[in-house]
Amino acid sequence: MVFSISIAAISRLLILRDRILGWTHCGREPEGIHERASRHAIPSGAHLLDAVFVEPACASARARVLLCHGIGETVEQWFGVQQLLAAQGVASLVFDYAGYGKSSGRPDWEQFELDAVAAFGALQERAPGLSVSVLGFSLGSGVAAAAIHRVPAERLILCEAFTSFRNAAAGCGIPRALAGLVPPIWHAQTALAKCDLPVLVVHGEEDRLFPIAMAHELASWCEPAAEAILVPATTHNQPFRKPHTAYWGPIVEWLGR
Repeated sequence: MVFSISIAAISRLLILRDRILGWTHCGREPEGIHERASRHAIPSGAHLLDAVFVEPACASARARVLLCHGIGETVEQWFGVQQLLAAQGVASLVFDYAGYGKSSGRPDWEQFELDAVAAFGALQERAPGLSVSVLGFSLGSGVAAAAIHRVPAERLILCEAFTSFRNAAAGCGIPRALAGLVPPIWHAQTALAKCDLPVLVVHGEEDRLFPIAMAHELASWCEPAAEAILVPATTHNQPFRKPHTAYWGPIVEWLGR
């Protein structure tokens, strides 16, 4: 209940802030030049998830990736990233968790993981013949790492990620004295210890929310050690607000290996 109430309140405040400041549609290019986009409703238990699938317009995709977004975002804010990926030959699907955007239900951490599994299956049905990788951004990194062992993914990418939900809460300013109120969930070390996939950790050097030390810890917990990329002059939200190839280019290259 604490998780549901806090996530709902925080996410809606952040989404409202971005709409007021005009950030919701930042980073988009003119539509339809490099990509084909379609909207979908994905069943996830008793809920329907709002999702956007984007693929290259002029050629077959050479990779496909499921995008698990962060706490204060909806699918609209990720279209610029999907356009950039499509221009580089990568098909992607981003979805809203239960209780987010147009998705039904209410925020619940276990449901978020089920949502990722359902969205993964939906992406498998599109761009057939290609394996699917999973990318988790910020809060989505916890979801992606926790759900990765439930899906036949090829690779895992953790962007602006945290080591545990409690550590993430501390990074967001929750006092350590109140740590007991934060659900003890999404311990990345536990999830990554069971992950035998190639893992890439990408982190902005100017991320003031989750320190670079977390990225190094995440990489060290993988066996063999994950590849880590530190992107200069990049803050926590910049990768989806102002997507650029300095951040997403190495991810595309890694997906194509």
